[in-house]
Amino acid sequence: MLFGVTNALTVFIDYMNRIFRSFLDKFVVVFIDDILIYSRTQEEHAKHLRLVLSILREKQLYAKLSKCEFWMDEVQFLGHVISAQGIVVDPTKVDAVAKWESLKSATEIRSFVGLAGYYKRFIEGFSKIVVPLT
Repeated sequence: MLFGVTNALTVFIDYMNRIFRSFLDKFVVVFIDDILIYSRTQEEHAKHLRLVLSILREKQLYAKLSKCEFWMDEVQFLGHVISAQGIVVDPTKVDAVAKWESLKSATEIRSFVGLAGYYKRFIEGFSKIVVPLT
């Protein structure tokens, strides 16, 4: 992609979503230039990995090997830790929220509630907890 193209990122994201459309949320998650491949078994994972890599080759897209991680039992992705046991909030994110400084303005409160809302599926009674802040 040429530098200076204003909507280059949008075009790239759209392209990635189109080439992996039939596999999204089945065994592939694409977020900007990160590709997460997940599977139930090692054999299934080998097939999925080969398929994704062959599509990238076919479309002349290349991954930098030094940035790739393969055959992980646990992965941190978009603020979550994903493993065979399920999906949990990344403990470093919980720690960051716990150490958050006092909020001083309505804008800071809205930002904080928005950040915390990203993890609301992991917080029982989230809507009741944030009522005083909203």
